[in-house]
This record gives sequence, C-alpha cells and structure tokens, in this order.
Amino acid sequence: MEAAATLLLRNSPATALLSAPSASRKPQLIFSTCNLRPVSSPTPLRKRLSSLKSRHTHRRRSLGFTGASVSSSVVTRFRITCGVSEISESQFPEVVLGSDRPVLVEFVANWCGPCRLVAPAIDAIAQEYGERLTVVKIDHDANPKLIEEYKVYGLPTLILFKDGKEVQESRREGAITKAKLKEYVDSLLNSPSVV
Repeated sequence: MEAAATLLLRNSPATALLSAPSASRKPQLIFSTCNLRPVSSPTPLRKRLSSLKSRHTHRRRSLGFTGASVSSSVVTRFRITCGVSEISESQFPEVVLGSDRPVLVEFVANWCGPCRLVAPAIDAIAQEYGERLTVVKIDHDANPKLIEEYKVYGLPTLILFKDGKEVQESRREGAITKAKLKEYVDSLLNSPSVV
C-alpha cells in the first residue's frame, strides 16, 4: 500500500500545501509559511510502517516471492515552512500586486546591519501569520526601479500591500523589536483599510 504526497503552491511563494491521502481518510490540507516537520507524532508512523511492512512481507511470501524484500513507503502529513521569500522586480506584480491577501514587503540590503538584526523577527511573523499574511523581501541594490517607485529612503523599510495598493500609513523604516513588529502587523491587519 502506498500513499502519495502532493505538493501544490498557492498564490504566494512562501505558502505551500501538502496533502497525504490514504485509503481510510481524505487528504488534509496544511497551510504554513523551509523546515520539514511531521505534523503527527512519529510513534504512530512507526507502528503503521511496521504493520505495512509485515503485511507486505506476508503477502509476498503467500504469493511465492522470495529474496529481497521490497520496502513499503508510507507518507505522513508534513508542515513545510519556508519563511520569507525574496522576490525581484519581475515577480513583484504577480506576487505582491496580484495577491488575494495582504502582503508585507520588506526592503533590505546585504550590507544593512539593522536589516540583519530584524530578519529573525520578520521570519517569526511570516510563520505566525502564515495563513493571513504573505511576507516577502526585496533586495534594495538589485531592484532600483521598485526602490525609486516606492520611494524607499531608509532600510529596512516595511510596506503593507492590499488589493494591489500600498495601505496608507503602513510604511515603517528602521529596526524594530519582535514585540513591536507584532503590534505593527496586528494593527495593520485589524484596520478597516485591510479587512
């Protein structure tokens, strides 16, 4: 018995969906924002795997097969977390402006110290709000047209986009703590212009 896993990408490069159908239940959808962690505990998986192997071996022997055993593969549900994805000017219209949910854009640069300081907090927000918010980053040096168009003067700069437009008063420049970033995102997601 084999279970197949299907990987589908949603509207965001940071969101993935993985379903593992089996004979007894329908596929279950798991949304998240690239660690691969089992959603269920490993103990039931080991029990299922050993049960399937023993049934498979018994079935092969009853049919007269001998020699090397073919191992059964069992797929369990996994959560795929990719954190913040980096996009370019060419991807911006599709990923940010064409998204059906709010997109938080972080403008960063490799040489920017505050950008590196804020990166873990941004990754945590991307994972925590994975179902409600897409988080992407744009390299300042590699995307000068976007920097000019959105008048990014300081780094890091955070801008929230909804329905293809910049949300008024969503722009924030400079380093920020994780707690303040969470307050900032909560206030934006609960504001009437975003909901």
